[in-house]
Amino acid sequence: MYGHLALFAAFVFAYSAIAGRLERTPFGGAITHTAFGLAFGSLGLGLLALHIAGETIKTLAELTLALVLFTDAANTNLPVLMRSFRLPQRLLLVALPLTILLGFGVGFLVFDTLTLFELAILATMLAPTDAALGKAVVTNTAVPAGIRQGLNVESGLNDGICVPILFVFLALAKGPAGNGGTASLALRLVAQELGIGLAVGIGLTLLAAWVLKACAKRGWVTKTWRQLPVVALTLACFALAESVGGSGFIASFAGGMLFGALARHHKHELLLAAEATGDTLALATWVIFGAAIVGVVIGNLTWSIVIYAVLSLTLVRMVPVFISLTGLGIQPGSKLFLGWFGPRGLASIVFGVIVFGEHLPGGKILTATVVCTVCLSILAHGLTANPLAAAFGGKKKMR
Repeated sequence: MYGHLALFAAFVFAYSAIAGRLERTPFGGAITHTAFGLAFGSLGLGLLALHIAGETIKTLAELTLALVLFTDAANTNLPVLMRSFRLPQRLLLVALPLTILLGFGVGFLVFDTLTLFELAILATMLAPTDAALGKAVVTNTAVPAGIRQGLNVESGLNDGICVPILFVFLALAKGPAGNGGTASLALRLVAQELGIGLAVGIGLTLLAAWVLKACAKRGWVTKTWRQLPVVALTLACFALAESVGGSGFIASFAGGMLFGALARHHKHELLLAAEATGDTLALATWVIFGAAIVGVVIGNLTWSIVIYAVLSLTLVRMVPVFISLTGLGIQPGSKLFLGWFGPRGLASIVFGVIVFGEHLPGGKILTATVVCTVCLSILAHGLTANPLAAAFGGKKKMR
């Protein structure tokens, strides 16, 4: 264990020292972390032979995603978002359902052993996007602010929206619906996940903001401890919402959005530790993904899985986005840009671990497809984020 810890600590130190330089290249973030896990894991040198329980990986990925959602939401530029809310609205209310529907249809053509509900589960697991994998796009000021905020808000909300949908399909895949029928089951789960998540996120954040403000006025908040309340608040939002039957991801995002609005003049200094913690947990998640998950799943890959993964990242994502933006006056090139930057990341990994633990008949195929899609997304979106963002921003400036 200590040998693994030493190796991991050395990687964290080395990456931290050159992160600023790497993030200006196609090899920053998830692509480097996963490559390290692959190189030193069971498929590579075997020096990082991790045997981690599924529940541990799931918890780590969930907490990472919660922190990323909170900080991304808190950093959202609300005035810009309000001026261009139609974009994320179309992406969430039109493109997301169409993506799930098209993913289901493509799965029906590609896989002949999965049930209809398993196909719906697969499409739902791969519908959420992860803005962190295309960080160069959402942070590059050369890209119009409306597009950056639109992609950021989409990635922040679509995984939370997909949670109740996924649980509905899981319940249906495991057996007949309850006495209330399919419709009532779906409505109950959606209302519970979204409603409780919003209530917890908003309630806890209001309370925390009031406490912080009152303590700051009295000079009780020191520089040393000022960084930790946001991390604690994020974990509290996520854990409490999950413990009472809501969506921790919705609670984290709603809490982050409200916190950013309430602490807009001081949020940067308050969010520093939370952002650093989220980045560190994300690094650990991607290293474990490369070292412990990819090696186990790679033996289950088939051409059907690879074909579906490629189509999921292209046709299944880009066509619904293109259709959903009709009538907004957005140029075709911008629609294609928005459609391409729908990377699959932490949310899909979390969903994959959840589904794997349900022991469905097609569970191995579902998990392998998610892993294959995420791996291809790490490469494709990691390598194209910087150059395409720069090229897209340059074209906009020329007009």
